[in-house]
Amino acid sequence: MAALKRVCRFNVWINPVFDATLRAEPDIDLQVGDLQRPDSALQALLRAAHVFHVSPSRDELPRRWHVTDALLAECPNLLAVSSAGAGFDTVDAAACTRAGVAVVNQVGGNARSVAELAIGLMLAVSRKICVSDRLLRTQRGFSRESLMGHEIGGATLGLVGIGHTGRAVAKLARGFDMRVLAYDPLLSAEAIRAGGAEPVDRARLLAESDIVSLHCPLDDTTRGSFDAATFAAMKPGALFVTTARGGVHDEAALAAALTSGHLAGAGLDVWAPEPPALDAALLGLDTVVATYHTAGVTHEARRNVAAWGAAQIIGLLKGEAPPRLVNPEVWPAVLERRARLLG
Repeated sequence: MAALKRVCRFNVWINPVFDATLRAEPDIDLQVGDLQRPDSALQALLRAAHVFHVSPSRDELPRRWHVTDALLAECPNLLAVSSAGAGFDTVDAAACTRAGVAVVNQVGGNARSVAELAIGLMLAVSRKICVSDRLLRTQRGFSRESLMGHEIGGATLGLVGIGHTGRAVAKLARGFDMRVLAYDPLLSAEAIRAGGAEPVDRARLLAESDIVSLHCPLDDTTRGSFDAATFAAMKPGALFVTTARGGVHDEAALAAALTSGHLAGAGLDVWAPEPPALDAALLGLDTVVATYHTAGVTHEARRNVAAWGAAQIIGLLKGEAPPRLVNPEVWPAVLERRARLLG
C-alpha cells in the first residue's frame, strides 16, 4: 500500500476548489491548521507534512510560520512549500534549497486581475474619480472643471518589470493607444519586445514616462529602489502606480514628491505594513488612490491560484516536475527524498 501523502495549510481564506481537489485524491491527507490553536498543535501538523501550502502575505501570516531555516528544521518530512499566490514573501527560498525542499508558486494565475486594477488605478488617479466621488457625496458648490483630469490615452507608460502581469498590462495599455516602455533586468530586449513593450534602461523610463507602473518582485535588488532620488528623476507631473509589493517604494519619499507637486498623483495597492496606519501621510493626500492589496483578489484569480496550487501539489507528490518551480536546482534532491519518504 502506498504511503499517505500529507498536505498542510492553515485556516487563511482560500477558494474551496483547493480543498475539494485535494480531498478527491484517495492517497492525500489534507490537514487544515487553526491559527488560534496552540503552536504545538500546528507544529505537529507541519512535522508530519510533505507539503506546506502557505499564505504569501507577510502581514497575514504570523511570523512564527514564515518558512525559514528554523521552521524547516522542525519539518523533517517536508518535500515542498507551495505559495498560495504568485509571490512567496513568506518563504525563504534559499533556506528551502539548502534543506532540499522545493518552492512552488502560482505565478500568472492572477495576472489579468492585477493588470486590470493597475489600469484602473491609472484611470482613477488621472481622471480624479475618487475625488469626484467623495465631493459629490459630501459637498456642493464645486465645479466640474475643478475635477478636470487627463486622458491616459496616448500617454507613455513605463513598466518596471514585464513578466506575466507586466505583459498583461502592456496588452491592455495598447487598447488605450499608449506608448509602452519597459525596464526588466532579467529579460532580453527581444523578450521585452515580445511582451509588447519597447526596451529601455531605467533612467530613460523614468525620464520619459507619463505613468510609471511597478510589476517587479520584492527582493534585495528592488527593496527601497524607488526612493527620493528615483522619484526626483521621474518626469514632472507624472503618475506613480504600484501593484507590486510594499517595500519596493519609499512611502515617505513618495509623499514628499506628491506634496511638492513634482508628481501629480499615485495609485497604490501595496503598503508596508498592510494595512497602513490610518494616519499614514499618503492616505491624507487627495492625489492618492489607495487600495488594500486587492489587485489579485478577484473571484476569478483566487479560483485560478487555488486550482493551480492543488493540481501542482498532486503532480509534485507523484514525482512530476512542477510547472512553477522557483528553485529548479533542488528538484533532483527532492525526488531522492520523495523516494525515501513515500516509496
